[in-house]
Amino acid sequence: MTTPAPLGPSRGLNVVHLFCHPEGVVDAGAVRKAVDEAVGTGLQVVTAAIIGAKADTCFMALGENLWDIRRFQSKIQAAGFSVAESYVSVTEVSEYAQGMPEQMKNDRLFPVLPPEGMKAFCFYPMSKRRGDEHNWYALPYEEREQLMRQHGKSGRDFKGRVLQVVTGSTGLDDWEWGVTLFGVHIDDLKDCVYKMRFDEASTLYAEFGAFYTGLVGTVDEVLDATLA
Repeated sequence: MTTPAPLGPSRGLNVVHLFCHPEGVVDAGAVRKAVDEAVGTGLQVVTAAIIGAKADTCFMALGENLWDIRRFQSKIQAAGFSVAESYVSVTEVSEYAQGMPEQMKNDRLFPVLPPEGMKAFCFYPMSKRRGDEHNWYALPYEEREQLMRQHGKSGRDFKGRVLQVVTGSTGLDDWEWGVTLFGVHIDDLKDCVYKMRFDEASTLYAEFGAFYTGLVGTVDEVLDATLA
């Protein structure tokens, strides 16, 4: 069997969120093995137990080789999970943040997840509006940059309470960005999203998709909650 050449972004990581339901009998040992083998290839795998009916489990996989992520997806499905929803994106540095220090850029391109002490989890996709009255992409760059600086300032107010991982998906999935939030408390996530929606960049120009909320845990913790 030939091994395909690695495929990934020119700089940064591939990111896939798999929102799953158990389908029939789930082989917990096979799930553990799939995660261990994925980590062995260099992937990061975040597991979360999802609250509500949209999904039961989320596997968030990050890595430089998209082939490794695809193999991981296949193993999770073979172990008995059905993917109800998914999201494909890549880590990126926003065009409005190119002047930031190199270390901050690396933190965005190569995040280390999950963050310690932040077990509350939320994911949602979003895009910028292209309406007749409010069209983000019709604004001059300087105005967009100013609005995003204001938006970023609001987010920094939650440092230590919320870690925000924004990944780019234009041309890769149905929305333009995927937003993954990790919080100390579940209401930290609510407060963060609520406050940032009052920024003009969100109030006039942001559109949001479905929200998935849950609890970050070890593979065994998540399987215990999912398969109980």
